[in-house]
Amino acid sequence: MTIPAPFVSNLMDIEKDWIDYNGHLNMAYYNVLFDRCSDVAFEMMGMGPDYARDRRLTIYTAEVHVCYVQELHLDHKVKVSFQLIDHDEKRLRAYQEIRHVDGWLAATSEQLALHVDMAGPRVAPFPADVMAKVETMRAAHAALPMPERAGRSIGIRRKSA
Repeated sequence: MTIPAPFVSNLMDIEKDWIDYNGHLNMAYYNVLFDRCSDVAFEMMGMGPDYARDRRLTIYTAEVHVCYVQELHLDHKVKVSFQLIDHDEKRLRAYQEIRHVDGWLAATSEQLALHVDMAGPRVAPFPADVMAKVETMRAAHAALPMPERAGRSIGIRRKSA
């Protein structure tokens, strides 16, 4: 299987119920869009709904950092990208972007995900077959540059006196 670098979702619509009283996409639904894309990427790595049901192993999100760059509105259509930027035997670090169909950046997300044995639940190593798929995706994404917005922190910058 060829792994796209980065993986890019199909075109997605903004749903009417997602629009808030300010007339734009509510902040929570940016995460829905990111999640829909990452679900497909996780499935490409062997960790979809069947994996959770049959093997009782899954992915939990440990941390997410979202940057809201430009407002989305009801009539907008978007694509979401997924870039696996790091992993170890139990964790995945991914970077995602939501882009308007015209190409402009709407939001970014960086996520740390944990591989979980649902019997615990507890963090557990990836099985060998899944790790092989994770490594295949990471190898496909390794040639991509580190995203400029990855690794950002939150803080209030103060001017020196």
